[in-house]
Amino acid sequence: MIIRYLGHSSFHITIGNTRIIVDPFITPNSLAAHIDVKSLTADYILLTHGHGDHIADVESIAAQTGASIISNYEVVTYFENKGIKGHPMNHGGSWNFDFGRLKVTNAVHSSSFPDGSYAGNPCGFMLYTPEGNIYIAGDTALTMDMKLIPMFGSKPDIAILPIGSNFTMDADDAVIASDFIECNKIIGCHYDTFGYIKIDQETTINKFKSKGKELILLPIGESFTF
Repeated sequence: MIIRYLGHSSFHITIGNTRIIVDPFITPNSLAAHIDVKSLTADYILLTHGHGDHIADVESIAAQTGASIISNYEVVTYFENKGIKGHPMNHGGSWNFDFGRLKVTNAVHSSSFPDGSYAGNPCGFMLYTPEGNIYIAGDTALTMDMKLIPMFGSKPDIAILPIGSNFTMDADDAVIASDFIECNKIIGCHYDTFGYIKIDQETTINKFKSKGKELILLPIGESFTF
């Protein structure tokens, strides 16, 4: 499994021969100006909710790759009306895809499209794959529902958690979340993109380290191989 950070909460994940893009917000992000969106490959686009900083590049990526969207019913329907194919799901549901089994998990946040229309409930994803299990929390507060994650089956080997505070969990809450999900290897997201969510990276890394955990803050464009 190769996890490449595309900035903010966006990732390119390679599992075997399958390419997955999560929450593409790239072209509006000045920190990701060096990412060539036109070079990205994708079979699936996972969307945790409808906010603009998670869906900005969906249409262009889907048009150039033919990727299918996986998200809640409302988000998939929204993009199907634009001619983009998708697989609708909802909280608690799971489905076997060619990369493995995906389960939709709870997230505590808000969700609407940039035009103000309803985008359903926000969510996260738990992926069970031959190359490892990964939990993608999405934009969320710390929630007791995270304790369910290791009860669903195999525990996550790695997790992507938001750490920027203001709109989501901060680092302290994310450390607790890592306890809840029983995962000690964390990739941080939703930080530093704009003023409200800027962090001190060294301090944040040390908060995890002091609890015997590893926080990975990938430079935009760099990859982590699991």
